[in-house]
Amino acid sequence: MAEQLGFAFEQNRCMGCKACQVACKDKNDLEVGDNWRKVVETEGGKYIPSGNALQNDVYAFWTSMSCNHCVDPLCVKNCPTGALYKRETDGLVLVDESKCIGCRYCTWSCPYDAPVYNSKTGIIGKCDFCKDRLQQGLEPACVGACPVHALHFGNLADLQKEFGRVSQAKGVADPKYTKPALVIVPHRHAMI
Repeated sequence: MAEQLGFAFEQNRCMGCKACQVACKDKNDLEVGDNWRKVVETEGGKYIPSGNALQNDVYAFWTSMSCNHCVDPLCVKNCPTGALYKRETDGLVLVDESKCIGCRYCTWSCPYDAPVYNSKTGIIGKCDFCKDRLQQGLEPACVGACPVHALHFGNLADLQKEFGRVSQAKGVADPKYTKPALVIVPHRHAMI
């Protein structure tokens, strides 16, 4: 493989605005309820008595997740028709819609909940890294929409040099099975 494209997500910067989710939904003209990028909130903590007052230790953080174009994708391994495949030139995991039979094995296999079954078309859709925008020299729509620049894209090795090699945080599936092309800079309460 020539290179492996991936995402970097600075979870410690994300404010949960969902601009990335909306940009993806808009760019791909997705149906109501279908999201190829999802932003999920995690909250926790407690209030601690301190004399006559309460001190808080409450927190909230968000996780922006789409297909991670895994190095070893379970969705590709478990697709019985070869509709899901890994492109050799850049490592993107893509869908050949002409081969998809809508069996949903990929949706059951993906630990990141990335493939989405479209009940109108009867086939799967998922993040394609905005490959049409990449061909025009543009960034993926989700990356460009982030107002705090918490999302980045590029060659995975370069992203790892810049942001580290962490690819898991609280609420994110164990990376050992798929080796996601993802780097996370976790929120302090999301570190594992």
